[in-house]
Amino acid sequence: MGPMLGFDDTSCDTSDALCKTVFSWTDNQKLANVSDIVIGKPLALLWLLVLFFVVRWVLHRLIDRLSSRAEDGVLPDRMSRFGSRGKAAEARDLATATRRVQRAKTMGDLLKSVITGLLIAVFGTMALSELGVNIAPIIASAGIIGLALGFGAQSLVKDFLSGIFMIFEDQYGVGDVVDVGEASGTVEAVSLRVTRLRDLNGTVWYVPNGEILRVGNMSQNWSRAVVDITVGYQEDLARAERVLREVAHDLWDDDEYRGIIIEEPEVTGVEMFTADGVTLRVLIKTAPMEQWGVARTLRQRIKARLDHEGIEIALPQRVVWHREEPTPDAPETPTGSSPEEEEPVSGG
Repeated sequence: MGPMLGFDDTSCDTSDALCKTVFSWTDNQKLANVSDIVIGKPLALLWLLVLFFVVRWVLHRLIDRLSSRAEDGVLPDRMSRFGSRGKAAEARDLATATRRVQRAKTMGDLLKSVITGLLIAVFGTMALSELGVNIAPIIASAGIIGLALGFGAQSLVKDFLSGIFMIFEDQYGVGDVVDVGEASGTVEAVSLRVTRLRDLNGTVWYVPNGEILRVGNMSQNWSRAVVDITVGYQEDLARAERVLREVAHDLWDDDEYRGIIIEEPEVTGVEMFTADGVTLRVLIKTAPMEQWGVARTLRQRIKARLDHEGIEIALPQRVVWHREEPTPDAPETPTGSSPEEEEPVSGG
């Protein structure tokens, strides 16, 4: 009679501990083979399933921790220490924090899906191997596909990896004003592959994330208005500095700018000497994206105050040299004498 249920009479495999154990107990090869298929294989599959869920849980917890760090951002919240002067700025920070939380949650869900897919592929292949399926062609096919993707989609993979790190590190987000080298402007959309910017002229730029080598974010946490004023060399610099300090302090005390200017302005003094005059600098720390409006208002007030004080704002100086050329009809004058001194020559 042939082998029962199609099972082989051959001896147990060296890795089948259950088969060898049953054979040593019963000295029955068929029973040992049946016990290995009925009990051993399900136990191995159950062990793989438990291991799959354990590894998945650990990796998901790691992603949750990374997401929570991304929600906090890489830069500290510096607005809270300004007290009542920072209420408007705190509202902006709250909106920024909400945006960070949503972005981090989206990235966390995406990474969890990717991790789950990879684990299913790995443990699924291991389960097929336990069932006796030859997985060598599957592994070879996966290797060929991976090699093809590695050579054919290098830029795409680079863009995706750069996008993931940019979002997790909170380098910039929608609404920020950034300079990415090739283009600068307001961020309108951020995806894993590309960043969309709109510049001051209204032009929309699509920048692949993998091509961004450095990012200058002009609207993260706080900004600074830098105003340079050039006065003439004949002006009293101490008086000019005092006037600039008074104008900047009046702007700091203005109720309209409470919460927008977050620190008392600073007049650094003489920055440079130019061909036109002496340059003085005023620094004002502001809420994000408010530096341009504050700088325009400060320049307007400084111009009015300097005019009132009679302090001259230096203008570019132009010196014109005019060279008089002698006319062709003019008589030549001998060196050392003038026409009046020449004596007429008498004929004889």
